[in-house]
Amino acid sequence: MISLLRRVCRGWVPGDWIVLLSSALPSWRVQLSKVKGAPVRISELAELSGVPIATIKYYLREGLLPEGERTSATQARYGDEHVRRLRLVRALLGPGGLSVARARGVLEFLDLEHDSVGEVLGVAQHAVTPAAPEGVDHARARGLVERWGWTVDPGDGPVLAALEVAVDGLEAAGFDLPPERLDGYARAMHDVADAEIAGVPLESVDAAVQYVVLGTVLVEPLLLALRRLAQQDSSWRRFGDLVGGLPAPPPPAV
Repeated sequence: MISLLRRVCRGWVPGDWIVLLSSALPSWRVQLSKVKGAPVRISELAELSGVPIATIKYYLREGLLPEGERTSATQARYGDEHVRRLRLVRALLGPGGLSVARARGVLEFLDLEHDSVGEVLGVAQHAVTPAAPEGVDHARARGLVERWGWTVDPGDGPVLAALEVAVDGLEAAGFDLPPERLDGYARAMHDVADAEIAGVPLESVDAAVQYVVLGTVLVEPLLLALRRLAQQDSSWRRFGDLVGGLPAPPPPAV
């Protein structure tokens, strides 16, 4: 038996095959489907990706995951591209916070061919921007972007409406936001945007699409987390005892 196994596995790299031994089986069994890059069944796809089988089937029904290669009427095999897509779907629905419908739209867009990074950015932004309420006047939002000297899409209603609604909400709550502070927010966010756009890969349109879409959807939760942590640090530096009982910060160096 051992000599037979050696003949079967001769030339394989350790780690590219798995041998299962069970008292219920009369002989060794070599799982050829575990060879790196080889297609696998849905149960093995679940094991490789860490996604439960029931969830994978749900993603298939919802069009978030492409069908595998059919081997029979009831079975299919899946490849590395399905593992990558599963990780992407989990990221969009989890940290990205997208609904199934919005995630499906983003994935469908990723699968298309594209010529313009600007077009890609617009779709990615709309995926994470709530629909504009009816009757929102964009006049103040347009005035702000003009004051900052930004070149934006004048027909981008949802994003302009999001700025308008946010400013209106602050005023309605009686929150005083001086113009200079709003301008400071704008400068800080433009610095973030400059760094992001500078990182767009240029080797291919597909690489740029992946970077822009995933960066737009998945980095926003990161920015929110960083803002909250920065607030804690800033509060500690100013007030000392207001954040978890930490001691007052050291005096500034002279």
